[in-house]
Amino acid sequence: MMSDDKEKDWWKKSVVYQVYPKSFNDSNGDGIGDIPGITEKLPYFKELGVDVIWLNPIYKSPYVDNGYDISDYKAIHQDFGTMEDFNQLLSKAHKLDLKIIMDLVVNHTSSEHPWFKKSREKTPNQYRDYYIWKNAKDGGVPTNWGSSFGGSTWEYNEDVGKYYLHLFAKQQPDLNWENSKVREEVYDIMRFWLDKGIDGFRMDVISLISKKPDYPDGQVINHKKYGSYYDGAANGPRVHEFLHEMNQKVLSKYNVMTVGEAPHTNADEALIYCNADSEELDMVFHFDHMHLDYGPYGKFTDKKAKMADLREVLTHWQYKMADKGWNSLYWSNHDQARPVSRFGNDTKYRKESAKMLGTLLHMMKGTPYIFEGEELGMTNVHFNSINDYNDIETHNTYREFNGLHLDPEFIRRAIHAKSRDNARTPMQWDDSVHAGFSDGSPWLKVNPNYKEINVREALNDKDSVFYYYKKLIALRKEYDVIVNGEYQLICDDDPDIFSYIRKGDGEILLVICSFSDQSTKFQFPGNLSEKKAQLLIGNYDERDNDDIREVSLKPYEARVYLLK
Repeated sequence: MMSDDKEKDWWKKSVVYQVYPKSFNDSNGDGIGDIPGITEKLPYFKELGVDVIWLNPIYKSPYVDNGYDISDYKAIHQDFGTMEDFNQLLSKAHKLDLKIIMDLVVNHTSSEHPWFKKSREKTPNQYRDYYIWKNAKDGGVPTNWGSSFGGSTWEYNEDVGKYYLHLFAKQQPDLNWENSKVREEVYDIMRFWLDKGIDGFRMDVISLISKKPDYPDGQVINHKKYGSYYDGAANGPRVHEFLHEMNQKVLSKYNVMTVGEAPHTNADEALIYCNADSEELDMVFHFDHMHLDYGPYGKFTDKKAKMADLREVLTHWQYKMADKGWNSLYWSNHDQARPVSRFGNDTKYRKESAKMLGTLLHMMKGTPYIFEGEELGMTNVHFNSINDYNDIETHNTYREFNGLHLDPEFIRRAIHAKSRDNARTPMQWDDSVHAGFSDGSPWLKVNPNYKEINVREALNDKDSVFYYYKKLIALRKEYDVIVNGEYQLICDDDPDIFSYIRKGDGEILLVICSFSDQSTKFQFPGNLSEKKAQLLIGNYDERDNDDIREVSLKPYEARVYLLK
């Protein structure tokens, strides 16, 4: 059993719940979720049993990219409330033993940030070097890099007579981390929030802050007009130096957790970020499992990931992080599709596959992250019109695909499958108008299935996905083997079943998860099948004990046994 201690690595024993504030709970009827709305729902987090709440950006922003374009890092966006509202949220959360971590978005700012406004003035000043400005090359842009949101990563400014870099929207200019003054500004921002008492940061695209000094052209893939900026921006030459400096000057002074979003980062590279000896971050978000269902046109596709590929990737990361690293465990976030729609079956077996996916992830070694609504088995939304979508990436992709004269039906399916708005539809609290999210008209339409899938329904159903997640979380707090046990894949060639064991001090867990919509059989190899098996959790009718030498599994069935 686990002790209730307060050591430095408390985050290893925690479960994190991600809140997308704009879509979580609207307290004032303006159609936009807000901080008082989050405070109002603190008892909900306690009921579920999570330990940490991660807030997507709530800072002042023009909202070109839903708050990831920040114009003032020390002010709250007016739609979300006031700094006093935040202070109350933090205080009340802490009284309930709930921790708060915030998004740190410092690869770029908003073009409306005072630093950039000064940087683009005609007369050069110290802020010119806060951003990355380059001269034209051969009469055109400095590199062939393409932005994540379409077009070039370079935007020309007449007053400066140069191009500035923006890996994302043109209203999101990249900061120049080579400038020590920029780094000190970032550290000052971090101290501002840490001194308020927040419990850590999720760091947006942190693997991109160091660019290669020669700014090489990127590889052009398939239909793309532009090259990949990852060739010159991902895991750059000074990124570990910068993060070690951040750790030494700021993070090491506080008992907090950090998780870095690390696009284009493999497990070997990730191990450098989160190796305790490196003194950088606690863990990273990787994307290897998120890329398994990419198609000829990248992310936007109707392709489904193969379970065997998923098994290979997740196991690879479990083994790589086993000794000196630490895994983040997630199925979705504000940028990804709903997991039950993406990896499970969101119609006939919605509840079963949602529970199975939760089982698979929560029994692994690492810190689990739950994105709002995942614990309900919320699904993707299928809006009929592109006008119902808000996401900048979705609209840019729609225009691009139409320009390529792709099949309209394929475009529709791809957007239904992968739009970021799948994750951003309002939280479904009950079956009243607008799903109980707001008394006003929501900023984004509610998923029409809210009458069947909502919190009220889940809390009244003892067999709901919610209560299953609650039990998964409780088991992590009860059994040390779930937190610290060694991971070992078994039956690595089974076409339908993902199974593994966790070994701890005198405890062994057997985890069996079926990805099939048909009945199937699991046969356990080796002498462990002779051990006494106690079923800890399962998503169908549970039994106290079972003969595990051969187990008949129903569609999307999951079982976790404690072997003695």
